[in-house]
Amino acid sequence: MTNVLILGAHGQIARLATKQLLSDTDAHLTLFLRRANRITATDADRETIVDGDAANVADLTAALKGQDIVYANLAGNIEAEAKAVVTAMDQAGVKRLVWISTLGIYDEVPGAFGKWNHQQLDGGYLETYAAAAKTIEDSDLDYTIIRPAWLSNKNVVDYELTQKGDAFKGTEVSRKSIADLVTKIVATPAKHVRESLGVNQPNTDGAKPSFY
Repeated sequence: MTNVLILGAHGQIARLATKQLLSDTDAHLTLFLRRANRITATDADRETIVDGDAANVADLTAALKGQDIVYANLAGNIEAEAKAVVTAMDQAGVKRLVWISTLGIYDEVPGAFGKWNHQQLDGGYLETYAAAAKTIEDSDLDYTIIRPAWLSNKNVVDYELTQKGDAFKGTEVSRKSIADLVTKIVATPAKHVRESLGVNQPNTDGAKPSFY
C-alpha cells in the first residue's frame, strides 16, 4: 500500500484526486490543510486528516513520517511553500513529489494565447509560480511538475501532455483531467520522474479559453 501526503487537500483538484485515488488505488491518504475542519473523511480506514501550514517545515516534517509520495496542490505564498516542502522532504527522506504549477512559467505559451496569458498572470502570480518550480527543479527530489492550461469544471477526462521545452498546446483543461493524471502518477510513480508536463485538452487552441 502506498502512503500519499496531499498538501492543500481542500483544493478543487485535490478533492477530485482524493475521490479518484480512493476509487482507483489502495493508497492511504493523509489530507493536509489549514483549518482541517473544512473536510471530513469518506473512508476513515484510508484517510487521515492533518491540520498544518504548508509553509511550516515542522508541520510538514511531522506529516511526512511514513509517506511514500507527496502531492502538492498549493496556493498563496507558493515560493515559500516550495522551499518548505523541499526542506521537509529532504529532512524526512521522502523523494517523490507531484507538484501542481501553472502554464507559462517558462514563457512556453505561444501566439495570441501566450500574450493573453501574460496579461492575465503577470505582476506577481506567474513570477512566483516560476520561482517555486525552479526551487523544485533545483532540488534532488524525484519530482513531476504539472502545468495545467486554464482550468474548467467540465465533466470530462481528456488531455494531452507536452514536455518542458515544447510549445504549450491548447488553452484549457478540466480539473477532472488533472486529477486523473495525478492518480495515474501515484499508481505508477516511476512515470514522469523529473519531468515538467504541460497539460491541455486537445483541440482547444485559440486566443483564450472558451469560457472567457
